[in-house]
Amino acid sequence: MKINIQSTLISLTIGMAIFCSSCVDDLKFGDSFLEKAPGVDVTLDSVFAKAENARYFLWDTYGKLYYALPVYWNDVDNKMNMGMFETLSDSWHSHLSWDGVNRSYYNGTYNANREDTSNDTKFGFSKENTWEAIRKAWLFIENVDRVPDMQQSEKERLKAEAKVIVASRYFDMFRHFGGLPIIDKAYDFSLDESYYQTPRATVEQTVEFMTTLLDDASNVLPWALDEGEISNWDGRFTKAAAMGLKCKILLFAASPLFNDSEPYSRESPQDAVTNHSVWYGGYQPELWEQTLEACEDFFREVNAQGRYGLVQPSAATPSAYREAFRKAYYTRGSGGDNPELLISTRVRYTYGDDYQWNYYFPQSVMNGAFTPTLEYVDMFPLSDGTPFDWNNPDHVDVIFSDRDPRLFETILVNNASYQGRQVELWIGGREAQQGPKTEQGQFATGFGLYKFILDFSSARNRPTLWPYLRIAEIHLIYAEALMMAGRTDEAINEIDKVRGRVGLNGLRESNPGIDYSNQSLLLEAVLNERACELGFEDVRFFDLIRHKRAQDFTKVLHGLRIYRLDENGNVVEVSWSDKPANERGPRPTEFRYEKFQLENSRRSWWTNFNSKWYLSAFPTLEVNKDYGLTQNPGW
Repeated sequence: MKINIQSTLISLTIGMAIFCSSCVDDLKFGDSFLEKAPGVDVTLDSVFAKAENARYFLWDTYGKLYYALPVYWNDVDNKMNMGMFETLSDSWHSHLSWDGVNRSYYNGTYNANREDTSNDTKFGFSKENTWEAIRKAWLFIENVDRVPDMQQSEKERLKAEAKVIVASRYFDMFRHFGGLPIIDKAYDFSLDESYYQTPRATVEQTVEFMTTLLDDASNVLPWALDEGEISNWDGRFTKAAAMGLKCKILLFAASPLFNDSEPYSRESPQDAVTNHSVWYGGYQPELWEQTLEACEDFFREVNAQGRYGLVQPSAATPSAYREAFRKAYYTRGSGGDNPELLISTRVRYTYGDDYQWNYYFPQSVMNGAFTPTLEYVDMFPLSDGTPFDWNNPDHVDVIFSDRDPRLFETILVNNASYQGRQVELWIGGREAQQGPKTEQGQFATGFGLYKFILDFSSARNRPTLWPYLRIAEIHLIYAEALMMAGRTDEAINEIDKVRGRVGLNGLRESNPGIDYSNQSLLLEAVLNERACELGFEDVRFFDLIRHKRAQDFTKVLHGLRIYRLDENGNVVEVSWSDKPANERGPRPTEFRYEKFQLENSRRSWWTNFNSKWYLSAFPTLEVNKDYGLTQNPGW
């Protein structure tokens, strides 16, 4: 039996998952913070009496890892009530009026009380299975040694995997909240009240806690899964995964949000600032040195041991570039079929119909939850790497035909192949019926989401993988760290490796007039490359956060109206429904473009942005329980 260990377990495993959850996963907050459920010792005796049971316990803990897409109607899987926080960035916009993005953020009503009363904020402190996963991982670490029929080498490996689970779940919270209470064991309320004295840690302590766990795990875990293991155990943590996650954590910690001469907000309350729970207390250049060292350690291992690397195209053609890029984020990995994927998560949900009630990522897409902005489309260069320029008529002529292949794999654009035909996003076209003229629905901005959902039909009846971390991101993390060290040529080389995979020329060749020894210009190139390569992978929003890019949160965003022209250059007003498909004539090739400002679901941030938004609020009720959880500035 093949088991996907990062899915909700089915078949034989589901009984053990329910058994374990009901007995040892009854986590509470406040006065019962990390309290163990009554009678759990008996259950633990049963679980850790057999190797098979203990393994299932850990696999169920894997099932509580972060998965970003909204897939089901419950407190965790519905995310922001069919929304995602990437639509708070400048790359995506939500036109779904009832999602949490609109109800809490675009209208500016988000506050700490929303964390108490709502399940649709961007990442709830007590509602994301983080503490459940952390507690179960510590229970496993503390008890697996008493399993009688398991080799010690396997026990050590599984304990190392559990440590990566703890580190990853801490990082999921860290990037939203900053410093956190450090939970380094599974507390037993009946015997140990020390958890009452678990104050919020500093940023430095939280980062050290995460990276120490990853270092410990790296010393034990295999570099990659054996070829014989991949078919059954794809998704298990490896040394490569632990080392890569360390790079990602250190990049976030070294960035200006936490590592600057001034804290990101001076609004009250300032306890978290004074206690260094939301910054390091000043600029520390050594944090960038640590990030650089972690990246060099990672790639040293890659060069020595192989198995991991960028997915390369099979030919120098646009279709091959697209295929390589899609494989990199969309297919299983662990150093096997997809050598690029370091950490991935899945859920068991699949769908055979776009409106299937228990898998509603397709529904949220169709309702306009994730509409690409024109600003994002403009980030993608031409197919040779030259930046796209609206002032160049030659560029406009090839706007949707001669662009970076990643554009067409991330965003559905006019005239692209779609469901066996060409998509019609021009006014009057088939898809544009819900589009920029009404500014609603799937194509409200004149574009649609393509990544993950593809053309809908080809994504059916298969689990959609979430690429938590892949090699391309490590190359770009390395580039940013090299940039901060003044090693400009090496930084550009790392960027060019990622660009080269999709056939783009090098950064300098594509931008001969730019002096990349200017660090601010090189940073723009790094961030732009991250946006194009890692679109809709929870990267752009956090890039704007960690660099405190208020200018990108306050800029007004746009869509694009596309008008079909006849042979004389006149607008064709006919609707796609006026004639049957076999009588509609040749595919249109001439268009006129009109930029428009997004008005529907306007963001209050455009006129009222405050730096306090960089981090989320802790729930007021949790802060008031007085176990040391200081509130973030401004909340």
